[in-house]
Amino acid sequence: MLHIRAMTLDDLDLAMLLKEQAGWNQTEADWRRFLEMEPTGCFVADWDGRLVGTTVTCIFGHVAWIAMVLVDPDFRARGIGKALMSHALGFLDDSWVSTVRLDATPLGEPLYKKLGFDVEYSLARFEGTPQPATPLHEKVDHIQPQDYALLFQMDQLITGADRSKFLSRLFAEQSEQIRAIRSAETIAGFLACRPGTRAWQIGPCLGRRGIGSVLLAEALSRFVGKLVYVDIPVQNNAAANLAERSGLNVQRRLIRMRRGPPVTERTDHIWASSGPELG
Repeated sequence: MLHIRAMTLDDLDLAMLLKEQAGWNQTEADWRRFLEMEPTGCFVADWDGRLVGTTVTCIFGHVAWIAMVLVDPDFRARGIGKALMSHALGFLDDSWVSTVRLDATPLGEPLYKKLGFDVEYSLARFEGTPQPATPLHEKVDHIQPQDYALLFQMDQLITGADRSKFLSRLFAEQSEQIRAIRSAETIAGFLACRPGTRAWQIGPCLGRRGIGSVLLAEALSRFVGKLVYVDIPVQNNAAANLAERSGLNVQRRLIRMRRGPPVTERTDHIWASSGPELG
């Protein structure tokens, strides 16, 4: 019989196996980060003692994300994905979250619509090994811990959510991969990257036109010859064009969806999302 329970560190090996079966890019460090950020909001589906599904949640104030909805291929079409989603939504409802968001694959979109989610917009996942680009003239800096508060503030203004508990962990884990452009006494844009099991995930990359483009170009230049993923809102044509000029191609489409009131988000300032886990 099916039983939904809280995920623990002891489940990570099997969670990674499900992730590998799906061909996704997350590492064990990503799973550990999910558990650190929302220790009571990550769940597994247990079928007679066998782990057959996962999902995680992360609460950013009034906004929450659901991600990593995975079901063992041998146990699909048994309602496990729906049961996991319903359990996660119940947890978030009890946490008084007003808006729940997720990035869906085309396969999962029908289920999420049945659960009350509406389509917001699409993203294109670009994949490839970047080609050498024209040298940059804008100064791109490494960031320091004292810069974090400015980055958190900027991120919230653009994404509409306080993602500091995610970004602070990401910055600490990948401090050598974080870049920013400064303007006077503030930060005009920033970019982060992290390793995956298949490719480097570039993002988030946030900034106005002329800032975000420089940061994304710098990251693509940094990873010349290495496989990268970049998830770009389809509305940001300049970012998509930059990815294409760098030799990347669209691997697949993602659909950003929400349940609840819309979130004020500046997609024209999003040159690369954080990935499908956290927007």
